[in-house]
Amino acid sequence: MPLPTPLRAQGCAVFLLVALAAAAAPGQTATNRTFAARAETNFFQAQKLLATQPGDAAAAWQLGRASFDWAEFATNETQRAALAQTGIAACRQALAREPKSAPAHYYLAMNFGQLAEAEAPSIAAYKLVKEIEREFKAADELDEKLDFAGPPRCLGLLYRDAPGWPISIGSKRKAREFLERAAALAPDFPENQLNLAESHLRWHQPGEAEKALKKLDALWPAAQTNLVGEGWEQSWDEWRTRRTAVQAELQKIYKHAP
Repeated sequence: MPLPTPLRAQGCAVFLLVALAAAAAPGQTATNRTFAARAETNFFQAQKLLATQPGDAAAAWQLGRASFDWAEFATNETQRAALAQTGIAACRQALAREPKSAPAHYYLAMNFGQLAEAEAPSIAAYKLVKEIEREFKAADELDEKLDFAGPPRCLGLLYRDAPGWPISIGSKRKAREFLERAAALAPDFPENQLNLAESHLRWHQPGEAEKALKKLDALWPAAQTNLVGEGWEQSWDEWRTRRTAVQAELQKIYKHAP
């Protein structure tokens, strides 16, 4: 049995991280149901594969990835937590066999993020932030280019969106450092430029946001040609919404500029 096909490159939806920059359009509900059904199918395929190949570390972290993907569509926090725990257990199983598996560390961090979201705003959720940071750092040291520079991308988002000291690890300096490194490592990946554009808007730097948007606009046609197929549909659905939101926000800023 082949390994399940990933639904998308990960957008790093970890604790207190990225909601879409604009509200979902009315027609997106049916689309989300389609994505959720695919995530559910992928999860059970990955679960079945690991049951038939319990000693395969790759099959284990694949279940971790599938757990994260389906948890994105959880209808309640109990379901989200259960899926996260399944993913955490699978990734730990992978790491017991291959301690230097970058994907296992990466998806372990992802599932810690889902668990933290399910438990927020409790103290337990805040404590998980350090676990998330540690696992993303481990993945970054082992393979910084994994998932289109996923480890530095996710660290950047974590530092951007987590509360700052003394409550948590949030840091604008670190956020910018890691987000820029992700964009440098995988400059043609839309998610990386989008994150920079959105972050600069949050930091009240419209000029920098516009630069990132121009880079995104330049890579957009080629990315639409290269990143194709069912596995990329959800990503494109999100990216289009977020890109439109950035464009609208910049237009609003410049319209009211003195």
